[in-house]
Amino acid sequence: MTRRFVAALTATALAGCSLAPAYQRPAAPIPPAFPEGGAYPSPAQGALPTLSYRELFRDPRLQTLIAQAFANNRDLRIAAANLASARAQVRVASSAQFPEVDADGSATYRRGQGVSYALQGGVSAFELDLFGRLGNATAAQRERALASEADARTVRIGLVADLANAWIACAADRDLLAIAEDTAANARKAVELTRLRLEGGIAPRTDLRQAEQVLDTALEDVAQQKASVAQDENLIRLLVGATVDPALLPDGLGQIDGGFVALAPGTGSEVLLRRPDVEQAEHQLQAANADIGVARAELFPHISLTGLLGLASSALSSLFTGGAFTATAGANASYAIFDAGGRRANVAVSEAQRDAALATYEKAIQTAFREVSDVLAVRGTIDDRLRAAHANTVAAADTAQLTDQRYRGGIDTFLASLIAQRSLYAARRDEVAVRATMLDNVVELYRAVGADTFAPVS
Repeated sequence: MTRRFVAALTATALAGCSLAPAYQRPAAPIPPAFPEGGAYPSPAQGALPTLSYRELFRDPRLQTLIAQAFANNRDLRIAAANLASARAQVRVASSAQFPEVDADGSATYRRGQGVSYALQGGVSAFELDLFGRLGNATAAQRERALASEADARTVRIGLVADLANAWIACAADRDLLAIAEDTAANARKAVELTRLRLEGGIAPRTDLRQAEQVLDTALEDVAQQKASVAQDENLIRLLVGATVDPALLPDGLGQIDGGFVALAPGTGSEVLLRRPDVEQAEHQLQAANADIGVARAELFPHISLTGLLGLASSALSSLFTGGAFTATAGANASYAIFDAGGRRANVAVSEAQRDAALATYEKAIQTAFREVSDVLAVRGTIDDRLRAAHANTVAAADTAQLTDQRYRGGIDTFLASLIAQRSLYAARRDEVAVRATMLDNVVELYRAVGADTFAPVS
């Protein structure tokens, strides 16, 4: 009988209507396709296929670091804890839609009357959700939990991208350190040669001082690049969340050129709807939409049922006999006649919050479109930049060699040789920067598209 009573109450409660507005996904406020022509490459035809970071970042050392980061990174642990909390909140909200059944047993002694026994169980103040207040509250909390899950995926994608960026920066800084050390070694030779020429009376003291300036500048760059490499390693260690095997770090960009595969984003901008931050914004919008139903339901009375089934007897042996059975039932309705417009104002608040969530969702899509377009603009021009940077390095190296020979032959001044050496140094550093940008572009497109086939976040 108790089970039938509870089932009847539950069915009555779940049969209520919903006052939340019908949800329809808003149209994306962006062009249907990514930009083409000019600075932009021609996107691959069709939609973006499912992908994994393993398909883009194929170097096994980097994949090992990413796997370690998934196990140890503290940001991921924070996101997982927040997700677990959000999922628990759904269960808390959902529990209000079901009756709470309590049981209570007692034994009472009265002088002259002996001991009396009682066993009672029932439902107290179970609200009938006739207007969908509790159902919409649960739906809103469920959407917020899904938003937390999308946020956790954003953290995972960001972690992969940040770690790949740091790995590239470490390789680039080690290349720059090698260039600085090479320049310092050449500058040291130039100082010795110029000192000999000064002692031989065929070079002025200004040549020696200029050569020493070049050496000191190179030594300063060596010290700076050593610090940069150490900072890169510290960042990688932080992202991984544990100690890092030095063998997993690259010695230079030349080691990792083939380990990054460019992603073809496809022609349709609808791929951006798969970005977890866009999904998060949409879940927040759906939660705000359900909150309107909660606020509207508050305009109507709250109807609650109570029921009590019990057994009472003066003797424990007869407690479970038919004559000991008791049952009571009741209903309660509450409604605020005057609240100075507070509940209607609360509906207006929820509607305004829904409008804000809508604008946030639309801005998330527009931001995603801009980020992908920016990355594509770099991708469409990076090959030309790299060719120009490499050609500049070759020309600067040839110029430096010819100018040095002319100086040694007494044809050019040391200043001309000094300028050529500085140009070569700048050209080599610029080429390293462009190569790093080319690899970073693969990472940033992965981050901007934001689609990865991660396993469900636990």
